[in-house]
Amino acid sequence: MTLEIIVGLVVLAAVVLAAAIAVRRRRRLQAVGAREEATAVDEVADRVVGRLADRAAGSTERSTVSLRDRLSKARTALTGSLGSALERASTSTEAWTEVTEALIRADVGLGASSEIVDAARSRIEAAGHEPSAAKAALQTELRERLEGYDRSLARRSDGGGPSVWLFVGVNGTGKTTTIGKLAKREADAGSGVVLAAGDTFRAAAADQLAMWAERSSVHIVRGSAGADPASVVYDAVESAAARGADLVLADTAGRFHTEHNLMAELQKVRRVADKGSGVVTETLLVLDATTGQNGLAQARQFTDAVDVTGVVLTKLDGSAKGGIVVAVQAELGVPVKLVGVGEGIADLVPFDTLDFVEALFA
Repeated sequence: MTLEIIVGLVVLAAVVLAAAIAVRRRRRLQAVGAREEATAVDEVADRVVGRLADRAAGSTERSTVSLRDRLSKARTALTGSLGSALERASTSTEAWTEVTEALIRADVGLGASSEIVDAARSRIEAAGHEPSAAKAALQTELRERLEGYDRSLARRSDGGGPSVWLFVGVNGTGKTTTIGKLAKREADAGSGVVLAAGDTFRAAAADQLAMWAERSSVHIVRGSAGADPASVVYDAVESAAARGADLVLADTAGRFHTEHNLMAELQKVRRVADKGSGVVTETLLVLDATTGQNGLAQARQFTDAVDVTGVVLTKLDGSAKGGIVVAVQAELGVPVKLVGVGEGIADLVPFDTLDFVEALFA
């Protein structure tokens, strides 16, 4: 072998070795970078959740919320659709058809819209076809269909263990945020509150609830990732009883009404929550108002599965279809108990029929 060949082989081997070392070093740096990036992402996520909770917690300066101001989208859409129809409704059958169509577009529902318009027309005839009577008749019919429900949040009256409010619904409706706001409100009112992080599938949900617990100075019970949610809720109830707390707010994982195994799991959570020291006094379905009629299919299945006692309608301020309030009660016979009209704690308010109807037509 000539000297040139030997030198060439040595150089080639050195190049290969250097390349291998460079690749290994680059992979180590990438791994470190990935870990640092993952850590950074987690830190950012924590900061984001914290800021969201801080923003809501910092919005308590408003003791009352004006539905008139917050329902501007729904009001604009409804009054825009009605247009001059109400002015002509007292004497025009065609105008009443337009009113019916406007209510349907506002998500009141076909059946309820027809019933409301028929009843309003009867009122108009009884009033002697006064031109100004159509609007008043429509408002009266809406009010009467929304009245007559107990919208209070029930508590135990026997002086026994804690009351349990169970929150159910699909992902993205605002269950965890609703619980956090209620925890703050109830704790500030003097209740002993324990939170149950029953969504064991999403760590972010438990983390968010933990931040609310810290800001509200209330206790939280959470399980490991993938733990049985029923056992977490049971432990929370027993913890509340041991602490002398009188209220447990229980979160659950979001699920679609078509996921039969998860709906069965939810039924188990509901049964187990009643087995220990507590009593489930409210099962609250959290619905996103912006989904409109699409949310009714979900609501029917949840109501059948876990005996829903009330509805929390979130994001009502962002919906142009406020008629969903009427549809929920007409279709399900379940009262809307709370509505969300903003991000602050004070923006989760008890539903008031008179304020709602007046806000739609203000």
